[in-house]
Amino acid sequence: MARFDGKRILITGGTSGIGLATALRIVEEGGEVAVTGTTQEHLDHAGRSLPPASLVLRNDASDPEAAEELAGKIKDQMGEIDGAFLNAGYGKFWPVEETEPEAFDKMMNVNVRGPALHMAGLKALIKDGGAVLVTSSVAPYLGQGEGAVYGASKAACYAMARGWARDLAPRGIRVNSVAPGPIETNFFAGMGLSEEEKEGFKEQILQMVPLGKMGTDENVAAVACFLLSDEAAYVTGSEYMVDGGMTMR
Repeated sequence: MARFDGKRILITGGTSGIGLATALRIVEEGGEVAVTGTTQEHLDHAGRSLPPASLVLRNDASDPEAAEELAGKIKDQMGEIDGAFLNAGYGKFWPVEETEPEAFDKMMNVNVRGPALHMAGLKALIKDGGAVLVTSSVAPYLGQGEGAVYGASKAACYAMARGWARDLAPRGIRVNSVAPGPIETNFFAGMGLSEEEKEGFKEQILQMVPLGKMGTDENVAAVACFLLSDEAAYVTGSEYMVDGGMTMR
């Protein structure tokens, strides 16, 4: 299946994890990609993993000037694009009483302001009939005390995606969000947990998952590619859970 023949897709946070898995699937299906990241090791790995024609760009979603810079590079090197996957994000949990201004601001700057500014800069570059996808999370639905700020930031992503879906509908541009659950990815490395704590956290989470296992980057990439492709031509303003049934009611 070549759902992305002739299509160009930008993926922020696309040099590792879910973003890179999605990029690899898109190029396998005939598309061209631009991916962004901040960690040199991930940038180098993405450069080796993706075809030479791919753009691998250093871009920090926490920097308020990065969005305009990224839009300029995409315009100059790709022109119009068929879709954007706003996937760059940051996750860290802490007890409610330990919430500090710096930690709060970092979370909101990356997870909320980042995609908001990226969308503002990229809107004019997305072709009519294109697609936008935003990474949200199951976190807003779980009511985890230590994940309160993270959950709030991802709830904001979902709210923004719905607003953008309404805004861009006249141009035939669809906007959806994908909400990963417990996925085996480098996300857990950002939580500040020891290996022992990480394993304990995973065991705790798995007790909440009806399928009884962690998901993979590829599981999320499969849903992401569906939503970015023309197969989802009548889907907009929706949030797709990829969580092994974790949020079932």
